[in-house]
Amino acid sequence: MTLQLAHLVQLWGHPEMGATTPNDLQVDLQLELGPVCSDSRQLQPGAFFIPLRGERFDGHTFLDQAAELGAQAAVVDQDWNHPLPDGLLHWRVENTLWAYQQLATLHRRQLKAGIVAVTGSAGKTTTRELIRVALAPLGEIQATVSNNNNDIGVPLTLMGAHQGHAAVVLEMGMRGLGEIERLSRCVEPEIAVITNIGTAHIGRLGSRAAIATAKCEITAALAPQGVVVIPAGDPLLEAALSRCWSGRTLRVALEDDIASDLPESDCPAADLVGIHDAQQGLLSLEGLRFSCPLDGRHNARNLMLALAVASELGVPLVDLQDLKVTVPGGRNRRLSIGTLTLLDETYNASPEAVLAALDLLAQQSGRRFAVLGTMLELGISSIELHEAVVARAIQLGLDGLVAVASGEEAAAMQRAASSLERFALVESPELAAETLNRWLQPGDTLLLKASRGVALERLIPLLKQP
Repeated sequence: MTLQLAHLVQLWGHPEMGATTPNDLQVDLQLELGPVCSDSRQLQPGAFFIPLRGERFDGHTFLDQAAELGAQAAVVDQDWNHPLPDGLLHWRVENTLWAYQQLATLHRRQLKAGIVAVTGSAGKTTTRELIRVALAPLGEIQATVSNNNNDIGVPLTLMGAHQGHAAVVLEMGMRGLGEIERLSRCVEPEIAVITNIGTAHIGRLGSRAAIATAKCEITAALAPQGVVVIPAGDPLLEAALSRCWSGRTLRVALEDDIASDLPESDCPAADLVGIHDAQQGLLSLEGLRFSCPLDGRHNARNLMLALAVASELGVPLVDLQDLKVTVPGGRNRRLSIGTLTLLDETYNASPEAVLAALDLLAQQSGRRFAVLGTMLELGISSIELHEAVVARAIQLGLDGLVAVASGEEAAAMQRAASSLERFALVESPELAAETLNRWLQPGDTLLLKASRGVALERLIPLLKQP
């Protein structure tokens, strides 16, 4: 991304240079600045440097280094009181992160690409990747990679887009109220996707209703002619959305998703209804049959969201019947250790994601085992939700369960598992592997699911071929 100085004068007023006052500085408003860079290690000559601040770093300490490497301009927080490099064109701003996001918005307004924003309590990354591959017939697609779904990562991804991109797909995460609103105002999406409203981060927000409100902030800067794509059948989501969005909403559902006793006023009918055949791995929709690239009913629903987005942007559904997608590690990964089938879902866990993974496990043949680790950031609901996932595992008739947990969550899981013949409570993935190596036999299926902090993937190399 490159900028003209005139654009920045409109944003922040006249620049300064060293000790020069604004009135003394004569500048060429057609001067091009950029590319924008927030990492001094990647800085190119002529760059526009954004010194960001974090809990353990302050980019302002690299201003001298940035100038030596050839940065020609920068923004600086108003409270930075140290001398600035001679000759460095700069603006004093209230917050360099906000300035970074303003630059991303400026760049976004120059793009012709369709802008799609994705959020939700679970399935954000999977849905993002499904949308990315579904939009591929349009041309080159820019999309979020890794965990760049926050205040820094979203503008970084957006500014990486160029005029050759047909669409930009941006994942938006959050830890509290206001974060997704900021990101929405940064990217000004044309299509907003909310995958679901669950209990992830309920410890921070207090209730599913508050989570729904936070997720619906994605509409804050949604184009008036834009569309929100959501799963049908959630009264909390519908209520939160009605308070902030009066434009078009597109609802998708799998057959039998929606309770028949819910009034239409609480849950409007779905616009697209698909039929999922788990055994064949197929989704039937609009008279077409689609191969499901990922296992599980929850991923069939995510595919419905992606197909709806693609259709909105002009991709014929008939071109999307055999999508292939690869999701980042620890998500929907099926491994084999000899004849043992391993369902690797170790990347992260919310209660809804655990329940969906357990349902997928229950569809497998042979004996079925699970390792469930602590689910974090659930607040006062934590005990109840840990008991609930264990109760579901028992209801599904699993042949054994290992819980990797400690404290009150461990006690709750142990209480819930009192009727299960094979249950073990351990404090580390390594100890879980020891138990599993005694239990597992050829032909078994094993699910691994826990929050990121548990690092459950550590047990995978310790498993022996049964």
